[in-house]
Amino acid sequence: MSLAYLNALRAFEATARHQSFAGAAAELNVTSAAVGQQVRTLEAWLGITLFNRASSGSHRMILSDAARAALPDIQEGFARLTVGLARLKDARAHACLTVTVSPAFAAKWLLPRIDDFQTAHPQLDVLLDTSPRTVDFLTERIDIGVRYGAGKWPGLTAILLMEESIYPVCAPHYPLLENGTLSAEALAKSALLHDVSMTADPAYPTWRRWLDEAGFGQVPAEHGLRINNAAAVVQAALEGKGLALGRSVMVQEDLAAGRLIRPFGEQRSPVGSAYYIVYRPECGNLDKVSAFRDWLLAQAGQNR
Repeated sequence: MSLAYLNALRAFEATARHQSFAGAAAELNVTSAAVGQQVRTLEAWLGITLFNRASSGSHRMILSDAARAALPDIQEGFARLTVGLARLKDARAHACLTVTVSPAFAAKWLLPRIDDFQTAHPQLDVLLDTSPRTVDFLTERIDIGVRYGAGKWPGLTAILLMEESIYPVCAPHYPLLENGTLSAEALAKSALLHDVSMTADPAYPTWRRWLDEAGFGQVPAEHGLRINNAAAVVQAALEGKGLALGRSVMVQEDLAAGRLIRPFGEQRSPVGSAYYIVYRPECGNLDKVSAFRDWLLAQAGQNR
């Protein structure tokens, strides 16, 4: 197949994923008209129709039956090409490893440890993407990442890294403490720090749930400071702003260093979500991906 048809296949594949010429154009950094022309060129060469309009006046493109049947093989082919090119690029003196994690996970877990990986793998230049949004591994050329959830993301291999639980934490100098603990009366007077970054997950434990389970149902849970970043919640607790529901992965270093304490002892609540290492299946055998995956697992094992 000539290069012209290879470009046309890229336009077809991108249009199929985005279900529009506009979405494909944004990804490929060309105009919608150029994408449309490439797709029509491919249709003319094949002698079949690849897309149909969803409805009158709609810009959404619907795959024809023949196109839908062929799309997985074409996507697999592009995935293999991507891996092959990655291997060639990694043969350079300094290969780039692109890692995606949440800002909070980066601040409280990964960054304090990343020097160890860089020392062990000086040939790899790590590019850390800490965007809070869910990134597209293919279009944004992400090699590997850590995601928090139930462990199922379409098109990605997911390997359990760490499970998590939650429990109240505060600074050891929090003014309402008595001998490192809080009475029910002191708890009722305490400022509660709410992590609202998890409000999209209805199963995630809240202060209301923890108070009820711990036998403090009479304590109101609606008041306090609401923060949409887990690392910032921990920082507020460190500064004595109030009590936080500490996520075990986020607070373990501060607890070990004595910067935070657990005023209600070892009582904890399980969390249904966990941290997973994620990457595209076809990239799992890349040396740089396997190196970072194995390093993450080793670090998590040391924590346990």
